[in-house]
Amino acid sequence: MLTLLLTQFPAGDLQARWPEWQTSSWLWLSASLGLTIGAFALASIRWLEVCKTLGETLSFSQVFGYFLAGQFVGNFLPTTVGGDILRVTRMGNDTSNHSRAFASVIIERSTGWLVLPLITLFTLMVKPGLLSDRRGAIALAGSLATLVLLSLFIFVAQHPSFGGRLKGQNRLTASLAAVHQGLAIYRKVPGSMFRLLAVAVAFQACLIFAVICIANSIGIRLDVSTWFAFVPMVFVAQVLPIAIGGLGVREAALVFFLGTSYIASSQSVVLGLLTYAVTLIASLVGVVPFIFGPRHQNTKGGVWHR
Repeated sequence: MLTLLLTQFPAGDLQARWPEWQTSSWLWLSASLGLTIGAFALASIRWLEVCKTLGETLSFSQVFGYFLAGQFVGNFLPTTVGGDILRVTRMGNDTSNHSRAFASVIIERSTGWLVLPLITLFTLMVKPGLLSDRRGAIALAGSLATLVLLSLFIFVAQHPSFGGRLKGQNRLTASLAAVHQGLAIYRKVPGSMFRLLAVAVAFQACLIFAVICIANSIGIRLDVSTWFAFVPMVFVAQVLPIAIGGLGVREAALVFFLGTSYIASSQSVVLGLLTYAVTLIASLVGVVPFIFGPRHQNTKGGVWHR
């Protein structure tokens, strides 16, 4: 997809979109990097909140280490699913409860899918003028579709006649049953859900502002409402399990939502590539916990797991 995008305009046009780096450009990129790492910390707090609600006693340093290791794997290998698998494995090894670890990651991830379309919908309500063209209409439809699918998943997972019928006959059904039990807990403690959603909003806002900082570093100036209306939909698209770190998908989404009407398509591609680069650099922090993560011995089989 990225190759296809790059064939849509002359190479000279793409090269011309790279700015003449100035001190301010590096400051904007540094701010973006700081916001991205800060977002990682907020995501870890969000996950820690879920763990506490589900009854797991973990420290922030433990959860932050799992998350950073997962970010490294998720951004350097195809799809983000590999990072989530690593998170479940690391936490499950430490707590001896892989099913609950799986449930915590699923619930934590679901809050992101809930918050992103809500940010888009709220922004479109505040700025209805953004709905005047096809991009706004697609953003509206995409956010509503995401909410419908997520609501359907939550309904099925927490309903006694569906998710409630799952038992722990094997690791898969035990993990799915743990998701049902976790959602049931949240129904009884709505205050915990509100705190979780508040952290999720802060996390996504950090990432959106990080994109805005990158845009400023290359001379792109748009109204804040434009970013908050469309970037969440870009985030939804880039986590689809069809590319390494969303490469190509993110750039295509940026071209669709921002290209021609707001900025040149080549600028959108440059913005996407720089966003990917900043994310990769921030994810390199996860190399240390990934390599030197905890090892646990399986006493039954005598096998060491990382």
